[in-house]
Amino acid sequence: MIKIVIADDHQLVREGIKRILAEEEEFEIVAEASNGEQVIDMVREHNPDVVLMDITMPGFDGMETTRRLIKNRTKTLRVVILTMHADEHYAARLMRMGATGYVVKDAAPSELAEAIRTAHQGRRYVSTPLRDSLALRFIEGLEDEPIDTLTDREFQVLSRLAMGATNREIADELSVSVKTIDAHRLNLLAKLRLRNNSELTKFAMQNGIIQV
Repeated sequence: MIKIVIADDHQLVREGIKRILAEEEEFEIVAEASNGEQVIDMVREHNPDVVLMDITMPGFDGMETTRRLIKNRTKTLRVVILTMHADEHYAARLMRMGATGYVVKDAAPSELAEAIRTAHQGRRYVSTPLRDSLALRFIEGLEDEPIDTLTDREFQVLSRLAMGATNREIADELSVSVKTIDAHRLNLLAKLRLRNNSELTKFAMQNGIIQV
């Protein structure tokens, strides 16, 4: 059996995923989580094979939770991102961070099952619409656009600022000081040649980092 933890902050989404996976005899849902802190607790308690991870969650978001799980994971734990963000910027960073799979939520149920099986075998899986663009980004390098000059931490801070989080909220989520977050914000403005948080939000929307 492949033991799975489902991480999504919407109960209806979790219920839908459970119904899809119930069709597969070798899948066992061992726990559910609605935020990053719960994911980490459920992984410690149940020792799953695969975590299905949403990106946008309260508390630790999917990127931060993935980073923490990968840093402390067992050899067999795999993280498969299941998200509405059909964007190669997210996919590239999360795969480099250590996620084994990246599936968009409008994928066919059979694709989700395939992604879980592929990840469990230790092989990478990316949703079909993103494969070509993501492959080109890895082949051509990640320094072609301003957004690609950002560190993973700066990318996290940008996405949280663009969604309206305060410096204090981001600092608490990432377990750093408010001063550190403000330094990241200033670095973002300098690297992207922007003037304020409003322009950061507009940039994030234009680049698919947050949904419009």
